[in-house]
Amino acid sequence: MEYIAHLSKDKKFKKLIGQQKPHKLKKRKHIHIHLCGSIMSQQLSTKVAEVIHKRFLNLYDTATPTPAQILATPFEILRGIGLSNAKTNYVHNVARFAIEKGIDHKHLNKLSNEEVIEYLTQIKGVGRWTTEMLLMFTLGREDVFAIDDLGIQNAMIKLYKLDKSDKKKLKEDMLRISKKWSPYRTYACIHLWHWKDNSPEK
Repeated sequence: MEYIAHLSKDKKFKKLIGQQKPHKLKKRKHIHIHLCGSIMSQQLSTKVAEVIHKRFLNLYDTATPTPAQILATPFEILRGIGLSNAKTNYVHNVARFAIEKGIDHKHLNKLSNEEVIEYLTQIKGVGRWTTEMLLMFTLGREDVFAIDDLGIQNAMIKLYKLDKSDKKKLKEDMLRISKKWSPYRTYACIHLWHWKDNSPEK
């Protein structure tokens, strides 16, 4: 795959990629559901987030509940699947925004990464990280770098022996290294996550 050849120019990354299977990004529809999923996964492990998201979809007799159906779901019901008060509000905020302003994949596909971030972070509870996850895993954008993600930071600190004592310098170093990965920074992030999760030292 083209991205593997490009990322393999980085010697440290070449070794990391050689231990993993290649990845293929998908473009998905029903953006509001995936955005709710991103909110649910904030500050949670992947396994816990998957359980909550499954409970969420099980509330409906369809795998693709409409924004109106989500907004009509009582607060207590959403709290009951394991969401905090804040996240329950945020899920309702997404549904309300989808009804009032629209979160259509055709519209978002025409926007640049930064324009998507600017548009969706108008929703209270949707920050930059949440939108970056959506860009990667729902809109299938190949060149997104989640610099604020703790998993990415920890993986890069370990792989490149970066100094983590100075947060500002750490981010500057991360950006400098990640420029070499462009235009495939999403794939780089995915491989870093997998490497971190599967590395012997946790």
